[in-house]
Amino acid sequence: MPTYTFRCETCGVVFDKFLSFRDDQSQVTCPNGHRTVHRVFRPPAVVFKGSGFYVTDNRGTNSGSKPAKEKTATETKTAAKETSTAAAKAGSNGGASADKG
Repeated sequence: MPTYTFRCETCGVVFDKFLSFRDDQSQVTCPNGHRTVHRVFRPPAVVFKGSGFYVTDNRGTNSGSKPAKEKTATETKTAAKETSTAAAKAGSNGGASADKG
């Protein structure tokens, strides 16, 4: 059941009351017996954790603020050729180092 905060208009007492959603809030009385109470609205208790919630956070390179640079066909072919050359060199010596002691 949620907790609601009320303030009495007659005596100024602030108090909390556990009420169901179905309960009638107009029937609430203060601890001193007065019926002129009003609900006090308070901000919810929300805690933001992690990055990205504040303006001062540093954004990563993939934050969406700048479009990513697309690779050209030449860059893609060069990267594939370098990868295959490195794999061939590793395979030719069996992945072991040439330094045997």
